[in-house]
Amino acid sequence: MPTPALPRLPCGVTDVDQFLSTPSAAAARAAGTFAGPVAVLGAGGKMGLHMAAMLRQALDAAGRHDVPVIGVSRFGDQRARERFEAFGVQTLAADLLDEEAIARLPDFQTIYFLAGIKFGTTGQPEALRRFNEEMPAMVAARFPTARFVAFSTGCLYSFASPASGGSTEADPPAPLGDYAVSCLGREQSFAHAAAQRGTPTVLVRLNYAVEFRYGVLVDIAQKVLAGKPIDISMGFVNVIWQRDAVDQILQAVSLADSPAAIVNVAGLPIVSVSDLAHRFAAIFDRPPVLTGEPEPTAWLSNPAKAHRLFGPPTVTLDQAVEWTAAWIAGGGATLGKPTKFECRSGSF
Repeated sequence: MPTPALPRLPCGVTDVDQFLSTPSAAAARAAGTFAGPVAVLGAGGKMGLHMAAMLRQALDAAGRHDVPVIGVSRFGDQRARERFEAFGVQTLAADLLDEEAIARLPDFQTIYFLAGIKFGTTGQPEALRRFNEEMPAMVAARFPTARFVAFSTGCLYSFASPASGGSTEADPPAPLGDYAVSCLGREQSFAHAAAQRGTPTVLVRLNYAVEFRYGVLVDIAQKVLAGKPIDISMGFVNVIWQRDAVDQILQAVSLADSPAAIVNVAGLPIVSVSDLAHRFAAIFDRPPVLTGEPEPTAWLSNPAKAHRLFGPPTVTLDQAVEWTAAWIAGGGATLGKPTKFECRSGSF
């Protein structure tokens, strides 16, 4: 039988960042409410460029060319700064662990907080505490009147069954492992500022964003293509295409409140890891190598609130799988950072 034709990419290889940061009309309407400088703190991370670029483009679409978007990171690489500046985003180098550096930051009116650490922190609770708890508290104290959209994680919830539909915002946190404990501490830092100073805040629990170069789908696709074993003990996931995630997170500023609001950003349907592996196997025309037995529960988020407020994701699971397969099979570069989604211990 002939080898199945590979799917096609939805954009040119050099247009990926633009494709992942194009705002919806709803995002432009949300950006129209901004006053004063908008900051993306921790802009050097995996979603920072697309968050900042979408903010800039949404503001421009809303006619708010006067409102600057400023990406803040350590920016040790000049080329990284140039990627932001190509979208009209201003850049500012600052170490957010330095209280004096935080004090020197401009008086931002809206802040998207992406800073923190996760991978390589097993056995380093002190580093997690400094990055994910103390630093957010310093930032929140510096900007008591700003609106905050603070990134968090669905890993704060306990494991849930697919039949449950995933954890909702009303479910209590049950962090497993040092990383999740530190993320709860980050949330508490912002929640404290919201309660004590009236700082309008929304906590965004994300689970999981994927794009061509990074994410659960990339991890699975690479292993299927290489014939490497895939651990399916974390039997289920829900993923959301990164452009849809960033678009919803941009709009989430409308929820910022005191006490702090919470919103899950995630995709549907909940899908089994085994099913994803077989989808890639069909595209690549090679069998998947599966190991382990799927547990009946996983870190799963119910995104009904976000979908009701911001609309469902525009990119389907089928499209995300096909685009990822096309990228990986075509030899596209990746970030080289496995998600470790299969880890059930909470140690990353």
